[in-house]
Amino acid sequence: MHDWTDIWWVRLLAILAGSGLAAAAAWRARALSASGAWSAFAMGAGFLAFGSPLWIGTLLVFFVSSSFWSKWKKRHRQKQAAEANYAKSGRRDAGQVWANGGLGLAICAAHAIWPADGWLYAFAGVMAAVNADTWATEIGALSRSAPRSLLSGKVVKAGTSGGVTLLGSAAAAGGALLIGASVALLPGEASYPAMSLIAAAGIGGLFGAFADSFLGATAQAMYSCPACGAETERTSHCGIATRRTRGFGFMTNDAVNMVSSAAAGLVAFGIGMLLS
Repeated sequence: MHDWTDIWWVRLLAILAGSGLAAAAAWRARALSASGAWSAFAMGAGFLAFGSPLWIGTLLVFFVSSSFWSKWKKRHRQKQAAEANYAKSGRRDAGQVWANGGLGLAICAAHAIWPADGWLYAFAGVMAAVNADTWATEIGALSRSAPRSLLSGKVVKAGTSGGVTLLGSAAAAGGALLIGASVALLPGEASYPAMSLIAAAGIGGLFGAFADSFLGATAQAMYSCPACGAETERTSHCGIATRRTRGFGFMTNDAVNMVSSAAAGLVAFGIGMLLS
């Protein structure tokens, strides 16, 4: 009798069906835009093709947990005020999907082609960073204390790039550790010490979250609205074009997420190599 899982076209159909169902469910739940759903479909297919359950499972842990916090906190006025000047909010689009998961997919593919111990540590750090940043943004927006600038320590308005709160920092640590636990407990890879994976993800992910805040306060492009004077990440506000006041034009919020998660991956890789 045939082992159907060894037939390439059966595996291909299973990959496409599984990825398509997950992307469609996320779109129907309004967690993804149309472009985000198509990107999630392609990304999910890539993870299923190159990785074991551990890799796709970790991606799902990030997506489900971050979407949960976004939905749960959606009705809070503090969060709505904080999001007013964000470049993007609500349903994730293609740019956000690839900024959060694209580097993880590249690492997954690299591990499949050139297997090496360090890849999993780097993956844990990358995914821990994007989860930590998302948790910090979603939960930290509900802090009763005003955020402070990571650079100056001065109180800033909610939603200001580079602003941090104690609640948001604690949430970032929790999000990073959740990814570490997922990588350590999900099946698919052997001979990795669980505590080294959790430590690498926790430290690397928290580093990535603070790197995100640092870049947001220094390099990220920020704009001013000529009509109302609001500082915003958006290139248009009040129906008119905004003016860039600082940062680099190419350093969007998605670019900041990708750079900070890459830095977290490097930190996690180094920690993993030292501990293992």
